[in-house]
Amino acid sequence: MRLSLALVALLTLFGERAGAQTAVVTSAAPDAVAVTIYRAPSRAADAAMDLDWLEGYALITETRTVDVPAGEATIRFEGVAGGMLPETALVTGLPQGVREKNLDADLLSARSLFDRNWGRPVILRRHKGRDGKGTQTEERAVIRSSADGAAIVQTRDGIEVADCGRRLTDQIVYPELPPGLSARPTLSVRTVSDSARRATVKLSYLAWGFDWQTNYTIRYDPGTGKADMLAWVTLASSDPTSFVDATAAVVGGEVNREGSREDADRPDGELVLQCYLKPQVPRPAGMSLPPPPPMPMAVYAPAAEIIVTAQRRSEKLMDVATVVQEEGLGDLKLYRVPVPTTVASNAQKQVAMHDLHGVKWTVLHTATLDGASDGAATGLLLRTKNAGENGLGFALPGGPVALFEPHGADMLLVGQGGLGNYAIGQDVEVSVGTSPQVRMRVEERAEGDHWKDYEAIVTNANPWPVRFEGTVTQWDGQTLENVSAKLGRRNGRAQWTVTVPANGVARLRYRRRDAP
Repeated sequence: MRLSLALVALLTLFGERAGAQTAVVTSAAPDAVAVTIYRAPSRAADAAMDLDWLEGYALITETRTVDVPAGEATIRFEGVAGGMLPETALVTGLPQGVREKNLDADLLSARSLFDRNWGRPVILRRHKGRDGKGTQTEERAVIRSSADGAAIVQTRDGIEVADCGRRLTDQIVYPELPPGLSARPTLSVRTVSDSARRATVKLSYLAWGFDWQTNYTIRYDPGTGKADMLAWVTLASSDPTSFVDATAAVVGGEVNREGSREDADRPDGELVLQCYLKPQVPRPAGMSLPPPPPMPMAVYAPAAEIIVTAQRRSEKLMDVATVVQEEGLGDLKLYRVPVPTTVASNAQKQVAMHDLHGVKWTVLHTATLDGASDGAATGLLLRTKNAGENGLGFALPGGPVALFEPHGADMLLVGQGGLGNYAIGQDVEVSVGTSPQVRMRVEERAEGDHWKDYEAIVTNANPWPVRFEGTVTQWDGQTLENVSAKLGRRNGRAQWTVTVPANGVARLRYRRRDAP
């Protein structure tokens, strides 16, 4: 017994000394932060972001000032990105480097709050009537399940499923926040120093749950064939952390990343209660349940959701000083926001990229001339060349496009589409929908041995002339004969290009002959 007591005392003393030697230092926020966002690798350049599932990532670089004590210490960096990839974290500036690092990202959410209260007393707040406007009662309960599936609770009446039938709407009120849950993501590192000193530490890491895109607004004047073109860079974040007054930038082009965590199932803080059990599970015969323990003062959270982040919103910065600046980055392009901007949690922000005037565009109505077909609306296509003489001449990152045209004193939306990534000197094409005012049909006129005669008819109901471009389909071995107009070629295919007069018609007759 003496030996045991002595051993216990020795272990206790050793633990106290070990605890005394390991200090904990907390860095609450960075002094400065830079956020560089990369587009989702799997998203097409001309496709819009899915704001409910952002699959891009960001390189985040933080500068912090830390008072490092002598000896061993744990440095806690609070307020890092919740989507941090801890294996990419690089910490420089500590006197003798880093021995160990750990990401504490078990954040407060409806799911984590429910899971961490397993076996703990809560208050079950019940509303009669599904609209929640009936009478309200409260009773003590104990959580007896995880957050997956039904919310099983134990009350004085036995085991039952919360929010399940009986025209009751249940909510769970939690008495306190359980230990281990953090309101802010935290990266902790273990280090050692031979003396106390103040250090400027740089923390860099990748985090997922970000994305960006370019949004284009084109105001086209059919009379001049020119347009005003406004481009926005839209930054989006689904991370729980906001980066205030950050140096922000985005990278255009595709960066190869393999084995990235954004391909895995994303953890979700939402709590969805399922009702797949009977409202009341009968108590087995002879079984008695102790009453739930007394309840301390409660912290309220709804049964199915807890609001922990800011609501998504959009902010537009129109000041010329905020126009992003293009820089080279190897084969990629970096677009830097020249003034500090806040990349807010669960939010999107737009910053001006280009405000151009007099951009030359050609508007084409397009269709494919195949076999006989009924009259159908033609496609609406914008085309130009990315060159200085057309009012362009710089890299164009892909993104959604909205086309407007004047109608009296107003500008009205006439089409939407997507712009791919275009380098300087490339031909630019943007499909922005269909034009019901310009229609095309193909009629079969005659048929013989291995040949058919067709007539393509384009009608224009607009009070102005339009440019039409039709692609004439040719299958393997087929030839075109007796064509009534000269055809050009584009991308190796026969093209019929014609100006259709206002409220007028254009026709093309041709014979398609099959190989014998």
